[in-house]
Amino acid sequence: MLDAFEQPGHWRAEVKAIAFDVQGTCADFYQPVLRAGIAINRSRGLSSDWAELVAEWRALYRVTLDDVIAGRRPWMRVDQIYREALDMLLRKHGLDERLTLQERDDLNAAWTQLEPWPDVVEALSRLRRRFVITTLSNAGMAALIAVVKHAKLPFDAIMSAELARSYKPAPAVYQLAVDYLGYRPSQILMVACHKYDLKAARAFGMRTAFVARPLEFGPDARPDVSAENWLDCCVDNFTDLADALEAV
Repeated sequence: MLDAFEQPGHWRAEVKAIAFDVQGTCADFYQPVLRAGIAINRSRGLSSDWAELVAEWRALYRVTLDDVIAGRRPWMRVDQIYREALDMLLRKHGLDERLTLQERDDLNAAWTQLEPWPDVVEALSRLRRRFVITTLSNAGMAALIAVVKHAKLPFDAIMSAELARSYKPAPAVYQLAVDYLGYRPSQILMVACHKYDLKAARAFGMRTAFVARPLEFGPDARPDVSAENWLDCCVDNFTDLADALEAV
């Protein structure tokens, strides 16, 4: 669907490290969280539409995340943001008295048990042989460690926005990759399936690779997976990315 490098790519020789978004880009969050919700339905005899609730939960999380970035809310860890959003969601749908505290905790923990997309693990192993590869995610450190271990993602390093006490697209998060990896922004390729993330990385001076994830929000969603001429690279999956970067 997308061409790997539509513009002259002499800059590729300069790239030394690759930073990856995780939720949605490396790992599928929709199906694991959906399954956790369906399990609640079975155990509680409910008929809640968790396909809709997962999408709404993610949207509520994003609102609070943006409030933290803008300074309208004090710093909060992502797991706390997800939990607050879950409590709001349950109240809105009349479910707040149907779930115990432990069930809420277990449901919230589903965000740490994400599954890798089928193309990810092998392609990351290829890329790791040629580049330093790291996470650069809004997920918290504890959650990232759990996801990386559960999904068996072969990263050299784990970096979370939590280290900057901010969230993407704040520049301080991209600065983490520069500070901790020791490379200039132009030597780091940011990989994500979210264009807002890549726009901010580009403004910071990084190179950008967009990976289409049409199923990020489930089979009925229609996320923007179109190519953009301001992106350095647009691919359908990590295998194509590894091929484009000549990582064998």
